[in-house]
Amino acid sequence: MNIEEPTEHNMNIEEPAEDDRNIEEPTQLRIESVNENMNVDDPANWGNIDQKLRDLLVERGPKRVVIDFPKDIEGRHFSSTHYTRQWLNGEKHDRRWLIYSTSLNVVFCFCCKLFRKDGNKNQMGSLVNEGFKNWKNLSHRLQSHEGSSEHISCMRSWIELEIRLRSIETIDKSVQEILNKEREHWRQVLLRIVAVVKTLAKNGLAFRGDNEKIYQENNGNFLSLIEMIAEFDPVMKEHIRRYQSGESHKHYLSHKIQNELIGMLAGEIKHTMIKIIKEAKYFSVILDCTPDISHEEQMTLIIRCVDVSESPVKVEEFFLEFLKVDDTSGLGLFSELEDVLKILELDISNVRGQGYDNGSNMKGKNKGVQKRLLEVNPRAFYTPCGCHSLNLALCDMANSCPGSYIFFEVIQRLYTLFSSSTKRWDIFKEHVSGLTLKSLSQTRWESHVESVRSVRFQATEIRDALIHLASIDGDPKIKSEAESLATNEMENFEFLLGMIVWHNLLFAVNFVSKFLQKEDMQIDIAIDQLNGLILFFEKYRENGFKEAITEAKKVASEMKIEVVFCEKRIIRRKRQFDESATEETILSPEESFRVKYFLYIVDQAISSLKSRFEQFQHYGCICRKKLFKVKIDQILPSINYVTRKIEWLSYIVN
Repeated sequence: MNIEEPTEHNMNIEEPAEDDRNIEEPTQLRIESVNENMNVDDPANWGNIDQKLRDLLVERGPKRVVIDFPKDIEGRHFSSTHYTRQWLNGEKHDRRWLIYSTSLNVVFCFCCKLFRKDGNKNQMGSLVNEGFKNWKNLSHRLQSHEGSSEHISCMRSWIELEIRLRSIETIDKSVQEILNKEREHWRQVLLRIVAVVKTLAKNGLAFRGDNEKIYQENNGNFLSLIEMIAEFDPVMKEHIRRYQSGESHKHYLSHKIQNELIGMLAGEIKHTMIKIIKEAKYFSVILDCTPDISHEEQMTLIIRCVDVSESPVKVEEFFLEFLKVDDTSGLGLFSELEDVLKILELDISNVRGQGYDNGSNMKGKNKGVQKRLLEVNPRAFYTPCGCHSLNLALCDMANSCPGSYIFFEVIQRLYTLFSSSTKRWDIFKEHVSGLTLKSLSQTRWESHVESVRSVRFQATEIRDALIHLASIDGDPKIKSEAESLATNEMENFEFLLGMIVWHNLLFAVNFVSKFLQKEDMQIDIAIDQLNGLILFFEKYRENGFKEAITEAKKVASEMKIEVVFCEKRIIRRKRQFDESATEETILSPEESFRVKYFLYIVDQAISSLKSRFEQFQHYGCICRKKLFKVKIDQILPSINYVTRKIEWLSYIVN
């Protein structure tokens, strides 16, 4: 639907931005004599009380304060027990009129301060004027005050005004109804604006566009949603009409208000998360650094704790903020962590775990962040990122021999050939109806299984697509590349065998990696998964090569290619006159592939997993020792009981 608006009514949201921060119109009229930054419930801030402020305070009612009250020079302080008076017959009476000023450390009489008469100002004493703080004689002073005629008269005026405000029966009843109606209107407007801000922020959408004028093109998601709401909602429609007609100069739609609402919502969410962390008391810290788009180093702070506010309790991870860091050394990052924990009022001695990547500035045993935190808090056990360690182990495997990275280069060449042209991609889809080719990730090596899987289970179809592409494409380079991939790679038995091996290894690693990424993952289960992965590699080293050859032969049979290992020419080096004539061991092509390709990869995997997860194995030993001790403590009473029975029976027999 195209909504036409008069050009002269287009709203420029930028112009009255300085008025946006005002409180809603009716409330501003009610508290125009009170600074918006001061605490209106504190009687020390009331000053000159007019009828509008009196109505507002009576409507809000006295606010009672219960805190750790400060002591005077004699060690005395106000007590919340004075809020209640106990009569001689045991009955208790609530002193609703007694209020405490946090800024002055004195008490006032609520009704007398509001309804005192100018002539009685000096007669009513310090409970009305400057406040009362003689804590030693407070009980006697309160009893004498609440029995005075002036106090009773002010109480009567207070109760009458309170009743009239509740039933809207004040003298300015019509004005009061208008004010209440206006206040409700602005409250509903702000509710809708906050809802729009929450929706955009929750979905990570941009707020502003090319301009900030409503009912104009490219004015951003925020104003577009406001326009859409105004089409169906009478409150927002009336709000926009008022501004367009000039009845109101406040709209709450400028970018300043948007940023302020985002900051308020973020602060409230952050406050809630910190409250949960403090209730749990003990927590773990997770840090990671990365440069942003402006080439500045930033560090993410994540807190992991047990959420005891939920039923049942569960483990939660809370992202708190980004930290801009200039010094990326171990000392610089640790200092940044210390500072932010102090700002958040979290005790560093309550840290029970720390998790980082495998960078030397993080995991360094002498100067890393984990070592510096352990020096301050020995109970903050360091755990390296399991998924990052698995990723590095796969990098070690891929770089262990030339054949492995040549294999992944071929996988990437297949994707690049078909994906760089829509026509070539259509040819690929004509022959391959299942999984599509995927590019190799440069950071997440365990995701390479997705790229290998599409070739592993569709080798015949991909080979046919390459042959078809080579026959119809007119570009000599593309034709040569397609023929090379089809003949030298896809129809090479060694490539098929390497494809089977890598798919099996990547599948096992990817399964464990996904398992370790669960939020409720426990360290003992993670250790069991890693031990199972190492055991898989050890078994695969013994039996995996024969199984892989069997699978590769099935694929070769489907593709109708020969099962042949490439026999490489043996290079013989000329011996010097003083060298001994030792015979070199000559391996068959199949055995050479097993030793120089298969075993290289598997042995490197086992070695990397054991070295990179050495810390996990250490914690596993600690867990097993504690579990053994718990079991011993559980069965020890039974053993003692049986021993006493045996001794007693032996005594009876003897």
